[in-house]
Amino acid sequence: MREYNFDGLVGPTHNYAGLSPGNLASMRHGGRVSNPKAAALQGLAKMRYVASLGAGQAALPPHPRPHLPTLRALGFRGSDEQVIASAAAQDFHLLRLCSSAAAMWTANAATVAPSADSADGRLHLTPANLQAMFHRALEADTTTRVLRAIFADESRFAVHDPLPGGGQFADEGAANHTRLSVPGFPAVHLFAWGRSAFGEGTTVDRFPARQTLEASRALARLHGLPEERCVFAQQHQEGIDRGAFHTDVLAVGNDGFLMLHELAFKNWPDVQRELRAKLAGSLTVELVSDAELPVDDAVKSYPFNSQVLTLANGSMAIVAPVEARENARTKAFLDRVLAGSNPVGAVHYLDVRESMDNGGGPACLRLRVWLEPEEREAIDARVFVDDALLSELEAWVGRHYRDRLAPADLADPALWREGMTALDELTSLLRLGSVFDFQQG
Repeated sequence: MREYNFDGLVGPTHNYAGLSPGNLASMRHGGRVSNPKAAALQGLAKMRYVASLGAGQAALPPHPRPHLPTLRALGFRGSDEQVIASAAAQDFHLLRLCSSAAAMWTANAATVAPSADSADGRLHLTPANLQAMFHRALEADTTTRVLRAIFADESRFAVHDPLPGGGQFADEGAANHTRLSVPGFPAVHLFAWGRSAFGEGTTVDRFPARQTLEASRALARLHGLPEERCVFAQQHQEGIDRGAFHTDVLAVGNDGFLMLHELAFKNWPDVQRELRAKLAGSLTVELVSDAELPVDDAVKSYPFNSQVLTLANGSMAIVAPVEARENARTKAFLDRVLAGSNPVGAVHYLDVRESMDNGGGPACLRLRVWLEPEEREAIDARVFVDDALLSELEAWVGRHYRDRLAPADLADPALWREGMTALDELTSLLRLGSVFDFQQG
């Protein structure tokens, strides 16, 4: 079984709208001019680098934006151009919400359980409903269609519908899920949650918790994961209030290694004991205190929103944002991890600033999918990257993306037409078929 990182291609409407309360970078950069072309090329450069390390790498398409079906459902009528013009004139904030390119952060796209872990021996994927934020809740239907186009063989893959209901089953995807495994033992799935919808003593101070316990338990059931192989750990409310809106802002795990901040989980000592017991004591932990690395620094520099990859020689590499090298406390922490008694043998720093300024680091940009060789062969879509595909994608970005996008530009109907032309070409390039609303009439 091999892990593949399914990275989201940054969309043509990548912009800084400040739409996400609790995401401090998003809030801080709201209204700034963005560079969609640079953002997309930074993401592709990360894919190329991760692939060069020997890790499995694949790509997922952006979503069409602005999302005209939503604007039409909310009462705006006429041609596409008229719908955009009316929304811009009557409720520009709503147009910004419907123009978000946040689907680039595919850590939120779904939660995944490999066939080796599930009761029916199939790979399971459940697209996240992302109920907590309006602009992200628009993604679920498209994500479902895209994943079903890729993982089309129902004898091998189960792509579930997003969880039903409203906030009671709010699901934020793999940003709150970690699969841990050690040789000789079944894997353990760590599900993080911020609140219980039905009142298990959760409180809201500054920012609301997004993931519910009920959603996490439903995901485990859907994926056929035995209760004894799951750990349900509550996020620390102080961490959330200081900007850790998802668990992957303060914790990252890979195989038998877990790196985290002390404010990632409530009652961390109890969580650690449960994890160790279910992994036969083989879990390696690198924990940092708030004194050594304040949450404020962690949120600014995202060391835990790094990718941790297992390489061919059995060692691990951390792929971190350049902000983690520029922050003295964060760099000192990662240097300590690199020198410690753990599998990490290298730390690589990459530039994904356009994404970071909107609140998403290297780990936000990828969804981890574990595939057996025969499962990999069963996928017909051209989503697994090589040098040729990456070069074609870079050229595609060069043809279709703007290098400057101010908030007012979202009202430009030409931006919509440019995006649809680009995405229509992309779905052909990736052999996905007609997965978007505008392609289906």
